[in-house]
Amino acid sequence: MSYITGIAHNEAITHDILVVGAGLAGSWAALAASKQGVNNIGVLSKLHPLRSHSGAAQGGIAAALNNVRPVAGTGPRGPLEAVPPGEEPPDSWELHMFDTIKGSDWLGDQDAIEIMVKEAPEIIYEYERMGCVFSRLKDGRIAQRRFGGHTVPRANYAADYTGHVLLHTIHEQALRQGVSFYSEWYCLDLIVEDNVCRGLVALDILTGKLHLMRARAVLFATGGYGRAWKITSNAAANTGDGVAIAYNAGVPLMDMEFVQFHPTGLYGKGILMSEACRGEGGYLLNSQGERFMERYAADKMELAPRDLVSRSEQREIDEGRGVGADRQGVFLDLRHLGAEKIMQRLPQVHELARDFTGVDIITDPVAIQPTAHYSMGGIPAGADCQVIADANNTPVVGFYAAGECACISVHGANRLGTNSLLDASLFGRRAGLAMAEFIKGGAALPPISGDPVARNQARLASYTNGAPGKEAESVAAVAAALKETMTRNVGVFRDGERLQIAQNEVQALQERFDRAQIMDKGSRFNTELLAAIETEHLLTFSEVIVASALARTESRGAHYRTDYTKRDDVQWLKHTLAHKNGADAPRLDYKDVTIFWDRYPPQERKY
Repeated sequence: MSYITGIAHNEAITHDILVVGAGLAGSWAALAASKQGVNNIGVLSKLHPLRSHSGAAQGGIAAALNNVRPVAGTGPRGPLEAVPPGEEPPDSWELHMFDTIKGSDWLGDQDAIEIMVKEAPEIIYEYERMGCVFSRLKDGRIAQRRFGGHTVPRANYAADYTGHVLLHTIHEQALRQGVSFYSEWYCLDLIVEDNVCRGLVALDILTGKLHLMRARAVLFATGGYGRAWKITSNAAANTGDGVAIAYNAGVPLMDMEFVQFHPTGLYGKGILMSEACRGEGGYLLNSQGERFMERYAADKMELAPRDLVSRSEQREIDEGRGVGADRQGVFLDLRHLGAEKIMQRLPQVHELARDFTGVDIITDPVAIQPTAHYSMGGIPAGADCQVIADANNTPVVGFYAAGECACISVHGANRLGTNSLLDASLFGRRAGLAMAEFIKGGAALPPISGDPVARNQARLASYTNGAPGKEAESVAAVAAALKETMTRNVGVFRDGERLQIAQNEVQALQERFDRAQIMDKGSRFNTELLAAIETEHLLTFSEVIVASALARTESRGAHYRTDYTKRDDVQWLKHTLAHKNGADAPRLDYKDVTIFWDRYPPQERKY
C-alpha cells in the first residue's frame, strides 16, 4: 500500500500499467489488473483519490436484483415491498437493457449495453463481498428504489451517499492489493506515436516538477467535463482533462454534442439534489403550484428520463412559470415524504439544501434548475475499453479509457440515472482485465522519441511569460466568458444561430487565451498554473462540442434543437467522431451505431 513521494526529477518512471484518474473506473481497473497478477501499477490523480467525483454520486447503482416491487394494485409509482424469494421476478437484464436503449434514444451501442446489464448484478454482489454498506431490506437483502427512465425499481443504494461508499470500498481494496497512487499528480500530455501509446508526461503538483512516465498500457479514467458551463453539478476538478489530452494526441472524440442537464441542481448553484429525491416520491412544482410533469409525461411524471424532465422544466421557466429571483427555477417539493423518510433515505440532500440555500426540505420546497451534469460523449472505446482511432475501429495500441471520459456508448444520447456508477465500476473492471491480458501476453515497453518533457516545460512557461509584445489576458476572465457562452448558447435548448455564435466566441476565446498570463511564478502548488492548464482543456473540447452540435441537424436525447425538433434516423442514426484538424475546426466523421435489428429496432421514444 503506497502513496508515491520523492521521485527524482531526471528519472523516467516506468510501470506496466498507468491509470490516470482514481475514481471508480480507475480504481476498479487497478484492482482488477492487480488481482490478475500485474504488480507494477501506478494510479495518477490530480486530487486525493477519495476526493474523486465518483464520491459525489448520490442515488444508486443500477442492477436487476429483483429485491423489491411496487405493492400490487398501487401502480408504477405506488409504495414498494420486498419480493418474496422464489416468486416471479418483476425485473430482468432484458428489461434493464430495453430501458437503457430507449433512454439512449437508440444511439447506444446495443452489444455494449447487453454486456453492462448482464454483468450488473455480479458487480453489486462483488461490492457487497468487499463490505460495501448498502441500505438493506428487513430480511437483509440490498434495498432498491425507483429512478427516472427505469421501468421497475433497480437502483441499489446506500441512503444518498452511494458513490461515497462505493469509492471508499474500492479504494481500500486497491490499497490492500498494493497499487501505487500518485496523489496530486496532474497528467499533462499523452504520448502516442505510430498509433501506439507509449506513456505520458505528468506534473507533480507539490514540487512543480515534470516527469516522463513510461508504460506498456495507459488507461484514462479522468471523469467528465461539466465545468465548461456556468451552472453545473460537477466538482471544480471536472475540466475534461482526459478528453482534451487524448484529442491533442490525435485520438478522436465521439458524440461530444450529447451533454446531460440534470433536472435538479440547486437553484443558482448547481449542487446536485439527487434523483433519489424523485425516486422516493418528490414532486416538481411551478410558480402556480402545479405538478407540471403531467403535461409532458403523464405516465412517468417526475420519473421520466432526465433529458425530458430538464426540457419540461425549461419550458415552464421560458413560459413564465419559473421561481426564484430571476424566475429561472422550479420547486422540488419533498414535504409530503415526512421527516422520518427524508432523514433515513435523503440525509445528504437535506444537509445540502439547508447549508447552501437555508431551506429545510422537511418543511419547505427548495428551488432547483436544470444543471450541466454528465458527459455521454468522450474518448471512443470498445466494450473492453480499448480506445479506437477511427470509424473502422482501428485500435490505439496500449491505450484504454473507462468511466465518464470514455464513450463506450452504453448511454447513447441520454444516460439513465444509476447507470453511471454501474458503467464506471463495470467497465473499469473490464479495462483492468483487458490490460492485464495485454501485459501478460507479452506487451512491449515502447520507446519514446524526442523530449516530451521539454515540450511541456515550454508550454507551462508560456503561461507565466505570456505572448511577447502583446497585452496579457486574464485566465479567469477567459474561463468565465467560456462558461457564459456555453450556458447561453449550448444548453438544454439549442438552435443553429446560437450554436454559430458559440462557435465564433469559442474561437475568439482561444485567440485571447494565447495571450493569457499568470502572475504566480512559483513551482510548488501553483494553483494559478493549474487553472490555466484546465482552461486550455475547457476551450479545446468545447470547440468539439459546438462543432458536433452544429452539424447534427436533429433532436435526439440530450441534444435538442428548436430548429430541428424531430429525431432523424435516416440521416443521423450514427455516432459523431471529431478529429483534431490543426488550427482549423474539427474534422467530423461518422460511425455506425451497433443495433440488434431483430430485437431492439428503433422506435418512437414515448413516456
